[in-house]
Amino acid sequence: MTSRSFRLPLFVALRDSFRQGYSLARFRSDVLAGITVGIIAIPLAMALAIAVGVAPQHGLYTGIVGGLLIALCGGSRFNISGPTAAFVVILLPITQQYGLGGLLLVTLMAGLILLILGLARLGSLIQFVPYPVVMGFTAGIGVVIATLQIKDFFGLQLAAQPSHYLEQWQLLITALPSLQPGDTLVGVATLLVLIFWPRLTRRIPGHLVALLVGSLLGALLLAMDVPVATLGARFSYELDGVIHAGIPPFAPQWVLPWQLPGADGQPLVVNFALLQQLLPSALAVAMLGAIESLLCALVADGMANTRHDPNAELVGQGLGNLVVPFFGGITATAAIARTATSVRNGAFSPIAGVVHALVILLAVVLLGKLFAWLPMASLAAMLLIVAWNMSEAQRVLHLLRTGPRQDVLVLVICLLLTVLFDMVLAVGVGLLLAAALFIKRMADLSEGGAQPRAHDQALADLPDSVVLYRIHGPLFFAAADKALDAISRFDPQTRYVVIDMRSVPSMDMSALVLFEKAVQGLTDRGIAVYLVGVRAPIRLKLKRAGLSASRGLRTFAATPQRAAQMIRQRLAAAAPG
Repeated sequence: MTSRSFRLPLFVALRDSFRQGYSLARFRSDVLAGITVGIIAIPLAMALAIAVGVAPQHGLYTGIVGGLLIALCGGSRFNISGPTAAFVVILLPITQQYGLGGLLLVTLMAGLILLILGLARLGSLIQFVPYPVVMGFTAGIGVVIATLQIKDFFGLQLAAQPSHYLEQWQLLITALPSLQPGDTLVGVATLLVLIFWPRLTRRIPGHLVALLVGSLLGALLLAMDVPVATLGARFSYELDGVIHAGIPPFAPQWVLPWQLPGADGQPLVVNFALLQQLLPSALAVAMLGAIESLLCALVADGMANTRHDPNAELVGQGLGNLVVPFFGGITATAAIARTATSVRNGAFSPIAGVVHALVILLAVVLLGKLFAWLPMASLAAMLLIVAWNMSEAQRVLHLLRTGPRQDVLVLVICLLLTVLFDMVLAVGVGLLLAAALFIKRMADLSEGGAQPRAHDQALADLPDSVVLYRIHGPLFFAAADKALDAISRFDPQTRYVVIDMRSVPSMDMSALVLFEKAVQGLTDRGIAVYLVGVRAPIRLKLKRAGLSASRGLRTFAATPQRAAQMIRQRLAAAAPG
């Protein structure tokens, strides 16, 4: 007895890159691409961490640890991983309810789920998520993220932390009198640079220029005694009993996630009840991480004419998210914008992702103290651009105008549910609606009915006692009743029914039961039934259900010609004399 050895799909993309020949020139391209993406990732990582309700260093730790591990272990040569905007709508409620410790515990659980999905080779199943569902919830996420940035962009002082979208707008409108001119000016300046700088040049990342402009303007306003909220004024850390503004200027340290504070500021008490409460969130995080990472890999493949290994990528994402919580990092997944930037800047292998992680690490160690001067309005402006790009507003509007009405309905419902409730509900309802629409469309393709014998030349010269009944399309629970509806409504003189099943690709149990009853009803009336062109798997199902040859009244025929030949023989045998 032999057994196949188990191989963990690790370093797949890295090995594939080296097999193609890794030269010094390609290493140089990877380094330059990694540096560029790393510069872009630094402010985004901090802004996204703040958006999910934790200190900015946790986003940086995610880019360092998660970005490095996933790049090395994954199945896509180009995916750049770290915190992404897609997770904001899922992770923020977790932070609000369970604190930082709960958030990292969810990340760990999601990593385990992703690892299991990859080892079970389920990466290809992600392609079955319909496009309207993906488009709907990503556009909805963009709307939510943009709304969350209004507070810091204008320096508003909210009276409470809202948990629902409509409450957010109610509190934002109420807080308008607290608008800060300094924050608004910095936010607008940063936003304008982000919009117009790429039209001038792409050699220098627009995020870096915008952040410099916003920081310099913020420093000038502070020197003029104009209030501007900075990262150092909002966040601090303790070192040797001393409180410092900003983020810790050193590499991520080992930490046990469950020893970090929950929503009440106390370390989590990990038990089965807590894990049970966190499991739905972990499943949602894993599902979204799988979808976004594999979509990102597909985009990169399209840009670079390569192919990724979806199962290896899920394993890499799983390992990254299993490890990153032990260094204080939040959920990581592949980021489409950063990955596309890496490809456009000449990346060849996962080494670009490794360099991107090292750039973030160097920035934390060497420039961490300077981050305290970053204006919150500048970070909010960056996330506004991320939200706009993520929403793909122009494409959504185009689809609303030109797409099939049923698909448009799925898109709109997913978008509204994501904004007004949560992404988990939106995806669940969207998948159910998409499945229902698919079933209806397949059912519409299935039909059956009596046809004139002249439609088949082999049966054209047979007498009127012979009826041709054709079935088209798959026979399943939603289509069988319609396709078989008229099979028993024949003239009294009918003695032979030829059921043409050459266009039936499949049959499920519901259809099998209905078909068995219909055929049995014919044979009970003494009508001979000829099942023509039945495919082998369906024929096996029918025989197992008892629809084999019986008293000469049920017969399988490979072709209409063979059925016509057998009918002629019976007619000749029944003729007098």
